[in-house]
Amino acid sequence: MGLLMLGLVIFLGVHSIRIVADGWRMAMMARLGASTWKTLYALLSAVGLVLVVWGFSLVRQQPVEMWWPPSFMRYVAWLLTLVAFVLLAAAYVPHNAIKARLHHPMVLAVAVWAVAHLLANGNVAHGVLFGSFLGWSVLSFRAARGRDRAAQTVYPAGTASGTAITLVAGGAAWALFAFWAHGILMGIRPLL
Repeated sequence: MGLLMLGLVIFLGVHSIRIVADGWRMAMMARLGASTWKTLYALLSAVGLVLVVWGFSLVRQQPVEMWWPPSFMRYVAWLLTLVAFVLLAAAYVPHNAIKARLHHPMVLAVAVWAVAHLLANGNVAHGVLFGSFLGWSVLSFRAARGRDRAAQTVYPAGTASGTAITLVAGGAAWALFAFWAHGILMGIRPLL
C-alpha cells in the first residue's frame, strides 16, 4: 500500500499545484522557463504514475474487501465509463457543445471514471486509488471554474458536427478500451 500511496501523493500532488499554489506555479514557470517547468512536471508525473500502477498491482494481489458490490453495478460502471470517455473526447475535439457547456470535461471525465470504479469494486485498493482521483477531480473542477469566473472566460459555442465527432470518438475509444485494452493493461476484461 505504501508504493500506491506514495505514487498518489506524487502524481496528484503535481497535478494539484494549480489548485493550491497557482501563483507559485506561475513564478516557478517564469524563473525556470516554461519548457524546464513542463519537463519537471512531466517527469514527476511519470514517476508518480509508475508508482501508482506498481503499487496498485501489488496491493491487488491480496485484496481486502470493504464491501461486496451488487452484480448490477458492473453494468452501471460500463455506462459511466462510456460517459467518461465521451467527456475525455470533449476535452480534445474542437467546437463541441459538451465542452462549451461544461468547460472542463477532462476533469469531469476523471470524476465519472472514478465513481464508476468505486461502484463496481469494493476492496481497499480500489477505494484508495479511485477515491483519491475522485477527491482530486472535485477540487480541480472547483478551482478551474473559479479561475474561469475570475478571468471571465468565455467558451466558444459548440457545433453539431463537433459534438457528433466527440460522441463517436468517445464511444469508439470506450469500445476499444472496454473490449480490448483494459484486459491487456489491467488483466481484467470488463465486458466479457
